[in-house]
Amino acid sequence: MKSYVIKRLIYMLITLIGASMLIFMLYALTPGDFVDSNPKLSMERKIELKELYGLDKPVVERYFIWLGNLVKGDLGFSLQYQQSVTSLVVSFIGNSFLIAFTSMIFTWLIAIAIGVFSATKQYSWFDALITFLVFAAMSLPAFFVGLLIIKLLAVDLGWFPPGGKITTGSTSTGLAYIWEVIRHMALPVAVLTMLSVGSLTRYFRTNLLEVIKQDFIRTARAKGLKEKTVVYKHALRNALLPAITLLGFEIPSLFGGAIITEKIFNWPGIGQVYMQAFSVRDYPVLMGFTIFIATLTVISNLIADLLYRVADPRVRLK
Repeated sequence: MKSYVIKRLIYMLITLIGASMLIFMLYALTPGDFVDSNPKLSMERKIELKELYGLDKPVVERYFIWLGNLVKGDLGFSLQYQQSVTSLVVSFIGNSFLIAFTSMIFTWLIAIAIGVFSATKQYSWFDALITFLVFAAMSLPAFFVGLLIIKLLAVDLGWFPPGGKITTGSTSTGLAYIWEVIRHMALPVAVLTMLSVGSLTRYFRTNLLEVIKQDFIRTARAKGLKEKTVVYKHALRNALLPAITLLGFEIPSLFGGAIITEKIFNWPGIGQVYMQAFSVRDYPVLMGFTIFIATLTVISNLIADLLYRVADPRVRLK
């Protein structure tokens, strides 16, 4: 196990170096930057600012400067917010993580429950209904679902606030503040869960149907075990094993999917900052967030591999 982890850490380092090269070159070779996109600046002022921020240096030199700072934990300097990208990410990533992690918990709980019930009731009306709803949820774009939910639940019925993290001007503290945050995050979490639960439900259903047909399940039934014991203790555990590998992509994809959702619900997360950085070409912020997602992806994949070993002792990590 120890040698496997060391080997994977080396692979992760190589992967991140390659990712950093691609990310930097992608944004560095894109025409225009934060200084060029500001029409209020004179040409002399633009030249002065480019020299100040090092934008006049060759691309290769700028990359190694950025990589050296990256190794030290410095993601660069945001030209729009006039502060370090690291502090900017730290300020907003907690809010994004809050709705992403909450959504992931609800997604997995709902997907497992519905997937198991749908697989055990194969070809029933419930199975057909779930299949229809799953495909419907997968085909709807995030902005459409978000705006529809705001219209129905926030505007028409008034059950939830339409956006933000807290009510404007609110001075609530303690439990009142927590309840206010929960009410505001309910709609974005619902949208993220709705858009993610469909594909995961199909995955669990398909895996469970394959496991149920295997010989050890027939043997368990032949021994007289209860159907619930067969399904939930034996079949479900084996069906969950392939799904563990999805964790390597689930968390990063939630952060990526939350970008649009945060914009729709005006949730003060890193997605909001990312979208605003795009509009003004604040490339240090874009590069910092992208390398953060790349790092999160490789770490999540490592955790998924280790969890696979914990879930199935037969797996040997070399």
